[in-house]
Amino acid sequence: MSFRLLPFLLAACALGLWAQGYVSPDETLPLDPPEQPVPYSHKLHVGQLKLECQQCHQEDDDGFLMSFPATETCMACHQAIKTGSPDIQKLAAFAEKGEKVPWVQIYRVPDFVWFAHASHTEVGVECGVCHGPVAEREQMFKEKPTNMVSCMKCHAEHGAPNDCDLCHDPG
Repeated sequence: MSFRLLPFLLAACALGLWAQGYVSPDETLPLDPPEQPVPYSHKLHVGQLKLECQQCHQEDDDGFLMSFPATETCMACHQAIKTGSPDIQKLAAFAEKGEKVPWVQIYRVPDFVWFAHASHTEVGVECGVCHGPVAEREQMFKEKPTNMVSCMKCHAEHGAPNDCDLCHDPG
């Protein structure tokens, strides 16, 4: 491939991604939090009870994803706390069936983006940098964009690299 074509290919790629909403600096964020199968107050659990994010959200073996809390994790406390609550009874029903709670995912990056939580947390990036002030939220909602423009801006502000192959497979 001729290097003279590279700027045109990059522009075409960016235009295609922009059209899909991935690189728009004006990402539309939802106004309301999604309805979760079981209500969960981050304000109570993180803000008041001081649970750490990693106590409920475990990192996968590769360091890429953070999992949703296992039903057993919730039930470790809720076997004895608020057992009369209909919401906790619903949680207990998932546990009795050995099922995961079908939590609704709020933050997502496109499949073609390589993103690892570990590479961020290992250098001291706090969860709230991307996820907002979780400890102040009754319900989680997407309040910060996860598009290329916002990620590159954050990298620039913190002196992190912005090379294309940092987040995208060069093939």
